[in-house]
Amino acid sequence: MLAKTFGSAVYGVNATMITIEVTVGQGMRFFMVGLPDSAVKESEQRVEASLKFFGFKMPRQKVVVNLAPADIRKEGSAYDLPIALCVLQASDQITVEKNLEHYIIMGELSLDGRLRPIKGVLPIAIEARKQGFKGFVLPLENAHEAAIVNNLDIIPVETVQDAIEFFEGKKQIEPLTIDTRDIFSTHQNDYEADFAHVQGQENIKRALEIAAAGGHNAIMIGPPGSGKTMLAKRIPSILPPLTLNEALETTKIHSVAGKLGTKATLIARRPFRAPHHTVSDAALVGGGSFPQPGEISLSHNGVLFLDELPEFKRSVLEVMRQPLEERKVCISRAKWAVEFPASFMLIASMNPCPCGYYNHPEKECVCGPGVVQRYLSKISGPLLDRIDLHVEVTPVSFEQMTANRKSETSAQIRERVIAARDAQTIRFETHKGIYSNAMMPPEMVKQICQISEAGKLLLKTAMDRLGLSARAYDRILKVSRTIADLAASPDIKIEHLAEAIQYRSLDRENWAG
Repeated sequence: MLAKTFGSAVYGVNATMITIEVTVGQGMRFFMVGLPDSAVKESEQRVEASLKFFGFKMPRQKVVVNLAPADIRKEGSAYDLPIALCVLQASDQITVEKNLEHYIIMGELSLDGRLRPIKGVLPIAIEARKQGFKGFVLPLENAHEAAIVNNLDIIPVETVQDAIEFFEGKKQIEPLTIDTRDIFSTHQNDYEADFAHVQGQENIKRALEIAAAGGHNAIMIGPPGSGKTMLAKRIPSILPPLTLNEALETTKIHSVAGKLGTKATLIARRPFRAPHHTVSDAALVGGGSFPQPGEISLSHNGVLFLDELPEFKRSVLEVMRQPLEERKVCISRAKWAVEFPASFMLIASMNPCPCGYYNHPEKECVCGPGVVQRYLSKISGPLLDRIDLHVEVTPVSFEQMTANRKSETSAQIRERVIAARDAQTIRFETHKGIYSNAMMPPEMVKQICQISEAGKLLLKTAMDRLGLSARAYDRILKVSRTIADLAASPDIKIEHLAEAIQYRSLDRENWAG
């Protein structure tokens, strides 16, 4: 007898439907075909043990499991549950009242028949709705994530017995529903870290406000203990709230990577990722034999913070150059390629030298001649060009730390950032895929970032003295456009341009000379 149902495989951040067919006939062996990997092949033992636990048996006949299409490689243990149900139906051990073919069924089985959570549930649910399936049967821990998708019955089950009784019509399981918009609006601005807790550093806050308003990359350079990490952790709290589409996109990436956690739903806050400096190339940009999203994709629509930038391996930093420009990562293999989105704000920090006290107002640098330049040279010029704002962070004085003066809250700064982003939304409403000043391509910079003759003279002088590249020229114009947006100015004035130029302090010819 033939039994048939459907599962899914996730490639990149999108799902592909997999047809699972089982036949039981004359013979004595178990066959699994359709390019399964080792984890899929091992499902025979898990299925047999879990069925035996509930009084069923694996047929002592020829069992053929086909995973179609046969030219797509299948990986993971999420096919256990559909295989188990098809084996029972094909061997006439159960009589189903609800047609297995109307549902997507996924779940890993433990030896006692309980279901373990799986990865990639959200893209699978989205594809199931698109393909017109009635429902999605899956582990209880993943149900809240899948319930984000409407017009699809989400059937959570704890054991294989629950799934059997559901399809036999012996057990009624109510589809799980959640109010996505309510969850989304409740947790949008739920940040613990706030700029109100930062004493002093007003010039740094200003630079980070500009970065947030235009989606610009920034690097902070300063001695140990000056507050670089503390400031970076507060950047998500001043960014505009995620839109519903951005939240879905972000949640899909975290779902594929298995980072959502138990009973997680929609990600409502902008992600903040801070990988250690020992991170590998593949862990940062994504990869593996079955490519998974890396840290730059996990920080999509949010912030990627690289603390102590010169301590990262040179090769790791260089692989970021293309994603910073294209805002996506394409990972190619011999027979196929996957693409992960990677539109993030890069925030980096570093000490000015190995000892950390070069240019310190009070402490003396003990680094030898040429050491500072060699330390800075760990960051390549092309990568530095792609960072819009270079911000010098100075230590906070005792007077500033003990002052009673109240600092601006993140909510107050966010209001100005949102107003600037609203102006950019209107500006780019006819340009698909461009939402902020930092995303402007060079041809658009010339059109939108018009400057006066006095501004051109100022910029020419700065480029000659600082030895700036053409890419740095574009970056200055983009930043000055953002500063003008914060000032609600339709034109880029010379003071906006001057402020943007001062944020190029790390360019080679004017630092550690």
